[in-house]
Amino acid sequence: MRQGTKRYGIAVCLPKNDPFAAPHLLGESWTGERWYDSAKERDSAMQQMLKQPGNYRNGDFPSVELTRIE
Repeated sequence: MRQGTKRYGIAVCLPKNDPFAAPHLLGESWTGERWYDSAKERDSAMQQMLKQPGNYRNGDFPSVELTRIE
C-alpha cells in the first residue's frame, strides 16, 4: 500500500455478554479487523459476512458485531 492511500475496514467484535467471551473460549477482549482498498470492496465483503454461513443450521447466525471503519 502506498503511503497516504486510504483504506476501508470492518471491525469485528463479540456482542456484550456473548457466551464465546468466556475466558476459556475467545475472551472478552477478542476483536479483529479486515481491511480493503475501496469502500465498495469493503461493503461487498460486509454483506457477505452478514449472510448465514453454509455450515450453520437454518436460522443460526454468527454472533459478532460488524462496524464499518472509514
